[in-house]
Amino acid sequence: MRSSDTPRSSAVRESSDAREPSRARGSSGARKAHDVLVVGGGVIGLVTAWRAARRGLRTAVVDPEPGGGAARVAAGMLAAVTELHYGEETLLGLNLASAARYPAFVAELEEATGLDVGYRACGTLAVALDADDRAHLRELHALQTRCGLASEWLSGRECRRLEPMLAPGVRGGLRVDGDHQVDPRRLAAALVVACERAGVVFHRALAERLTVRGDRARGAVLAGGEELEAGQTVLAAGSLSGRFAGVPDEVLPPVRPVKGQVLRLRVPAAYAPFLSRTVRAVVRGSHVYLVPRENGELVVGATSEELGWDTTVTAGGVYELLRDAHELVPGITELPLTETLAGLRPGSPDNAPLLGPTALPGLHLATGHYRNGVLLTPVTGDALAEALTTGALPDEARPFTPRRFSPAPPVRQEQPA
Repeated sequence: MRSSDTPRSSAVRESSDAREPSRARGSSGARKAHDVLVVGGGVIGLVTAWRAARRGLRTAVVDPEPGGGAARVAAGMLAAVTELHYGEETLLGLNLASAARYPAFVAELEEATGLDVGYRACGTLAVALDADDRAHLRELHALQTRCGLASEWLSGRECRRLEPMLAPGVRGGLRVDGDHQVDPRRLAAALVVACERAGVVFHRALAERLTVRGDRARGAVLAGGEELEAGQTVLAAGSLSGRFAGVPDEVLPPVRPVKGQVLRLRVPAAYAPFLSRTVRAVVRGSHVYLVPRENGELVVGATSEELGWDTTVTAGGVYELLRDAHELVPGITELPLTETLAGLRPGSPDNAPLLGPTALPGLHLATGHYRNGVLLTPVTGDALAEALTTGALPDEARPFTPRRFSPAPPVRQEQPA
């Protein structure tokens, strides 16, 4: 989302059978009938629509600007190993499954569209700048080892040998050759084209509310009153999913916005090669990463701020990112600054996505991906396509059903005789 964007509300509509849309008419006249309507045109909504269409479902996406959203701000790190956090071992399995699918996914998408999505199997280097950071990184390495992940501990000298632009004070690091990157903007653009070529219909408008009829969700009411009918509806509106109008409280996803600020710089030819791989670090407790693109762009991020719907780029946020990046790679201050952006990640209570059918028939969720939206794009598309065609999630996605947040049924008390 661009820093000038403001939150928008969206919604959905209902009928009887998933494959037989009703014949109701919208206030604007002709009814729009689809098997699947995806609300939200970010990378998650687009991959869901593409995969559904490839399964033979008549699919549509409603979004005023398909290909926008959080992908415009994301750095595109495919970091299943270096993004590992304590208590997220179940999510790790899903992340690894999606990372393993990325090469084939990219090949299929590029063949279908003729577009380059900027996928780089360049690896990642996570480094420590002081003793505390080094101890933290050692603990992360131990956790990775216990989880059977491939990462190699390096001395500070070995880190600088790999990346000569690193600061002399680097105390050690982790080399993870399996953590790659993709350009989210190119990925989103390619998914738009793939959807169009697969027959997906785009409704470039706001969806205002989910409508429920006969205890079932079906379609959407757009701004201006037009109704879109669909046998099944997928809510993939990112952080806005948690405030989607018309969704019953018991199935409303517990998704919140988490602000992130990102910088983009340009590496002039005289400075190339600047970095050969993604470099990450914790500097005074703050995470910073530098993601070099083959086209000479360098992405620096990212702050993590619980500030509601604010998407303002702040002087403090830019300063902190540049300060921390300069401590990591001193030469960065010589590069031209080309863009500053702020966007909203969709966070969930357990930092994991909500995927698949809800307790409301006809309504599916594909949201709450938090910091792993780009990484989880392939596995999310496959999981939702399976759920939309069979009614069930594949094994790797079952722990992430939206029903895990449903209130527990009341315990019946036996009455004394």
